Amino acid sequence: MEPGHAHAPVLQGLWESVRGGQEEMLRAPHLAASCAFLTHVLLCAPFLALDALGGVCARVHSWRIAAGSGPPPPPRRWWECFCRVLFRYVTAVLPAMALLQLLRSPQVPELAPSCWRLCVELVACFLVFDTFFFIWHYFLHRVPWLYRNVHQAHHQHRVPFALAAQDASSAELLSLLLLALSSAWVLGCHPLSESLFHLLNCWLAVEDHCGYNLPWALHRLLPCMGGAPHHQAHHNQQSANFAPYFTHWDHLFGTYRAKVQRSPSD
Repeated sequence: MEPGHAHAPVLQGLWESVRGGQEEMLRAPHLAASCAFLTHVLLCAPFLALDALGGVCARVHSWRIAAGSGPPPPPRRWWECFCRVLFRYVTAVLPAMALLQLLRSPQVPELAPSCWRLCVELVACFLVFDTFFFIWHYFLHRVPWLYRNVHQAHHQHRVPFALAAQDASSAELLSLLLLALSSAWVLGCHPLSESLFHLLNCWLAVEDHCGYNLPWALHRLLPCMGGAPHHQAHHNQQSANFAPYFTHWDHLFGTYRAKVQRSPSD
């Protein structure tokens, strides 16, 4: 019996429905970048609603990490950020990813992964990506030329908000997408595992920048994760908390900071 059918009939049915007659679309050069942008915008929508409620609901306002630094960003800042991210995707990310997809010419296997393989590949992808990101992010801050020309645009937000997760220079957006793709390629992940990794990676990046310490946030369930408080401390101090999701590398290299220093409203 085939492994995909033997161990994950639900996944196999899902995979067959995805690939059935749509292999050409799955190989489309513009698909990855377009999905990345649309997914990012859709995942930010709940936090736009929270920012709107923050001005009238004391409970929502109390969840803000930097409650003393002023009100949530107004709709104008969200719109300006959206336009910047859209411009960089259209002018840089979409063409580059389309070329990469054509060169890569990915294969679409017939079998879905087993549930065990899917889980292992997801965890491994996040651990590898977290390592790649930590190293790259550390050098972005430690090498002045890299900071000025690649990373400084992202740090215009002293108090970040969800959409700002991808408000970065074109070079940085491309580098992070390459790190995410490389994490899956290095491990030889099944396309279904890779797609789920990119989706969850996008969500965690948005949550990291949302500015809220939500009661149901993932870092409250998994102590090994830093979450939005961990990353907002990085935006405040810029000399600590270089890992995106987990905290082990920052603990190991002495760059972990737990407390967010309040800053004036940006």
